[in-house]
Amino acid sequence: MKIRNVVFDLGGVLITWRPQEIIDSFYEDPELRAAVRREAFQHPDWLEMDRGTLDEPTLCARFAARLKRPVTEMAALFEHVRASLVPMPATVELLERLRERGLPLYALSNMSLPMFRHIERYAFVRLFTGKVISGAIKLVKPERAIYEHLLQRFGLPPAETVFIDDLAPNVAAARDAGLAAIQFESAAQCERDLELLLAR
Repeated sequence: MKIRNVVFDLGGVLITWRPQEIIDSFYEDPELRAAVRREAFQHPDWLEMDRGTLDEPTLCARFAARLKRPVTEMAALFEHVRASLVPMPATVELLERLRERGLPLYALSNMSLPMFRHIERYAFVRLFTGKVISGAIKLVKPERAIYEHLLQRFGLPPAETVFIDDLAPNVAAARDAGLAAIQFESAAQCERDLELLLAR
C-alpha cells in the first residue's frame, strides 16, 4: 500500500540529542563524566522519567544520591540538557517540504512532559497533525503498545505509515507493529529513503 503518513521521532532526528556532548560540556573530570553517563543518562530511571512515572525533582534527588553530588548541581544539569535541545535545521526543512506536499505528519517521542514543553515553543512543532509523547501516556518506545496507541489514536493504517527514528530498537519495534520504518542517520539519507517509499 502507498505510504500516506509520516511519523517522526524528535530527539536525535528533529531536535539535537547528544548525551555525551551534554555531559562533556558540563563536567571536565573524565571519571565524573563516565559516572554521570552511567548513573544518570543510561540509568533505568531516565526511561521512567520519559515514561512519566518519575518527575524531575525525584530524579535529581536520585541522581545526586547515586553520584554523591549536590541536588542543585543535578538541577543545573537538567537545565543544561534543556538548553541543548535545539532544532536540527536540515531535518526541519525536510519536515516543511513534506508538509507543503500535503502529507500528514506526526510525532512519536520518548520524552518527559517538561522537556516537551520546552521544545514545544519551536515553530516546527505546529507542523504536526498529531503528537504522542511518552510522558503523557505512560508508554515508551520500543514497547509495542506505544506504536499501537499512535495508530489507534489517529486512525493510521500501519501499512500506509512510515516511522523515522535514530535508534535501531525503535525502528525494529515499529516494523514489528506493521509500520514501514527508516533508521535516521542524516536528513539527506532520510529523505532519500523516504522518497523510495513515497514513490511506490
